[in-house]
Amino acid sequence: MNKTILSLSLISIAAAGAVVACTKAQAEEAPAIDIDRVFADCHNKVSNSLESLKDSAGAINYMIAPRNIAPGQTTWHQRPVCAEEWCSGFWPGVLWMDYAANGDKKVEREARAYTESIKTIVDAPVFDHDLGFLVLCSYGKGYECTQDPEYKKVMLNAADSLATLFNPQVGTLLSWPRNVEMFGGHNTIMDNMINLELLFWAAKNGGDQKLYDIAVSHADTTMTYHFRPDGTCYHVAVYDPESGAFKRGCTHQGYSDSSTWARGQAWAIYGYTMVYRETKDPKYLSFVKKVTDAYLSMLPDDKIPYWDFNDPTIPHCSKDVSAACVVASALLELKDYVGETDSERYDSEAKAMLTSLTSDDYWSADSDSFLLHSTGHRPAGSEIDYSIVYADYYFYEAMLRLKK
Repeated sequence: MNKTILSLSLISIAAAGAVVACTKAQAEEAPAIDIDRVFADCHNKVSNSLESLKDSAGAINYMIAPRNIAPGQTTWHQRPVCAEEWCSGFWPGVLWMDYAANGDKKVEREARAYTESIKTIVDAPVFDHDLGFLVLCSYGKGYECTQDPEYKKVMLNAADSLATLFNPQVGTLLSWPRNVEMFGGHNTIMDNMINLELLFWAAKNGGDQKLYDIAVSHADTTMTYHFRPDGTCYHVAVYDPESGAFKRGCTHQGYSDSSTWARGQAWAIYGYTMVYRETKDPKYLSFVKKVTDAYLSMLPDDKIPYWDFNDPTIPHCSKDVSAACVVASALLELKDYVGETDSERYDSEAKAMLTSLTSDDYWSADSDSFLLHSTGHRPAGSEIDYSIVYADYYFYEAMLRLKK
């Protein structure tokens, strides 16, 4: 295949303070992205993956799912589908999006089989906030494609389970029940913002309306305590579980408590864009623009962030392609909610990110994954410079949003 699958000239940009601006004329001059070519390449990789995942008898074990590909490897490393494996839902989500893009019935059958494996997690007591990721990315994408009433039931049950993590004294969901002692209190991580979408969805699809209130409370409390004045965020906020008082902001996967972990900032952009969509409250739109512009102002020229914006070894440290995918997808939604100037700017930024992602530097020409160079948990020495399934998931979502 042609290693550079997109033909898009980067739009000439000019600095306006700390924020990158682009003019309407420049946006109109940009060549169109060959979206159909991208979908065809992704579909080929999905098809190759499904073949690679078969055992010697030609069968697929749906109770394990793709997680990552190490540097130099070409096929997916798989992990068990379980509550402790937060990435279990991303692969079925990739399959559902590939089916939506290409209409391949074989892919739909595999998407259904992988999605069904998630139900064992929903039927068990809630483990942590990642239940949202697990269900939204599998059953959620499947429901978008099929409107299957059984999928709706599973999602409603999962939303009720997720809501049991809510502490009304604090005003947020407890992200990691297993880590209360480690952090010294009720912990809420920025990743948790993504999972509020399951609560919003349930509240407008037959679930209890209190789920909406819980999601709003979580978003408001996080907005108050989880961010610094410049719009950057902590990874973890710790609260007193009894009084609800905010104790401290810190990190778990970032460089330091005072640094800006790239994927954490990406989760914030994606999460508050979604909260604005679900509430239409202008305070969230104003806030997400501030958070987004803080992220954009720190990016290197190729628009793909280093794993943490404050790592002192930059540029001699790993990038995080997964953060770029999350933000590109979010910007392609956010651009529809803002004024013309910001809309053009966010659209231009998202396309520049996608151009880099599909360049020789980041596109995986030889393996079953779409993308290279994500960073999972650098402080733990885990998945550094890997291909990771959630990067592919948000990349595909971004491309589907671009097609719209």
